Amino acid sequence: MSDEPLVLGIETSCDETGVGIVRGQTLLVDTVASSVDEHARFGGVVPEVASRAHLEAMVPTIERACRDAGVQLRDLDAISVTSGPGLAGALLVGVASAKALALALGKPLYGVNHLASHVAVDIVEHGPLPEPTMAMLVSGGHSSLLLVPDVTNDVRSLGSTMDDAAGEAFDKVARVLGLPFPGGPHVDRAARDGNRIAIDFPRGLTTGRDMERHRFDFSFSGLKTAVARWVETRHRAGESVPVADVAASFQEAVVDVLTRKALLACKEHDVDHLLIGGGVAANSRLRALAEERCAKAGVTLRVPRPGLCTDNGAMVAALGAQMVSKGRAPSDLGLPTDSSMPVTLVQA
Repeated sequence: MSDEPLVLGIETSCDETGVGIVRGQTLLVDTVASSVDEHARFGGVVPEVASRAHLEAMVPTIERACRDAGVQLRDLDAISVTSGPGLAGALLVGVASAKALALALGKPLYGVNHLASHVAVDIVEHGPLPEPTMAMLVSGGHSSLLLVPDVTNDVRSLGSTMDDAAGEAFDKVARVLGLPFPGGPHVDRAARDGNRIAIDFPRGLTTGRDMERHRFDFSFSGLKTAVARWVETRHRAGESVPVADVAASFQEAVVDVLTRKALLACKEHDVDHLLIGGGVAANSRLRALAEERCAKAGVTLRVPRPGLCTDNGAMVAALGAQMVSKGRAPSDLGLPTDSSMPVTLVQA
C-alpha cells in the first residue's frame, strides 16, 4: 500500500447516493445520484423511496466514479462506508454494497460515522485539521457542537439539538411560507431581499437558566412555532405575508444562535479553529456571519465549498483515507448499521 491510500467512500444515510474517491488528502471524484425530486411531492424524505433509489443508483454511481477518476476497483486500497447515523433502510443498502465490494476485491472495509465524515471532508479542501478543532455540524437531522482532537478516533460531543435541527426548521418554515422542498436554499434565496431585523423572532436556549443548563445545545422548535404563529396571525387579519422579511428574520435567528454558541465553545475550550459542516453550512448568511464573528474573535474559520457540505461520498472516502493513513484497524465484515450511531463512535 502506498503512503497515500486510494479509498472509495459510499454514503447512503438519507436521500443521496454518494460515491467519492480520495487519494491521501486529494479528492479525485465526488459523484452523487440524488433522489430529492422523488421526495419533493411528499414535502420530505420517504425512507422506503430513498432505499429503493439507492438500490437502483448504487452500481451505476460506483462505475461512473471510477470512470471519472480514471481508476479500477482493483487499484483501491480500502472501502469506506457510512454505517450510521441515518435512515435504517438507506444505510443497509450502502453497507451491504460496501461489504460485497470489500469481500470481492479482498480489500479492508471501514464503517464510519456520518457526522465525523462531515468533519473529515474539509481535509480534501483545506488540508490537515488542526488538533483539536471545534466543529459545528448543521443539517436536516443534526445540529451539533463537537470538540475534535482526532477525527479518526476522538470526537467529543459538547452539545446537540434537543428537538428540531436547523435544517429541519428551514424545511418547516419554507412550507409555512409556501416555498418548495428542500427549504434551505429557497429560504436563503428569499431572505436576500428581506430585512433581517424586521421581526424579532426568539433565540432558543440563549438566556438565563436555559443557557446555563444547555450551554452548547440547540433548540429550533420554538422558533419554528413562532414563525408559524406570526404568519397565521397575518392570514387571519387578511393581511399579506412579507415572505422575504419573514425568511430573513427567521434565518437571522438561526445563524445568530449557531455562531454565538460555536464561538463561545471555542473560547471556553481554548480552540482557535472552527469548522462548519453539514447541509446548512451552504447557507450564505451563516457563512457571512460566521466569517464576521470569527474574524472579531481571532478564530480561523474553515467551511468546505457548498457541494461538500451536503451529504456526499467524498466525505466518507476522506475519513476512510485518514483511517488508513493513521493505521486504524479495519471494521469486521459483519459490521452492522446503526441508525442512531453516536458521534463519539467514529468507527463501527
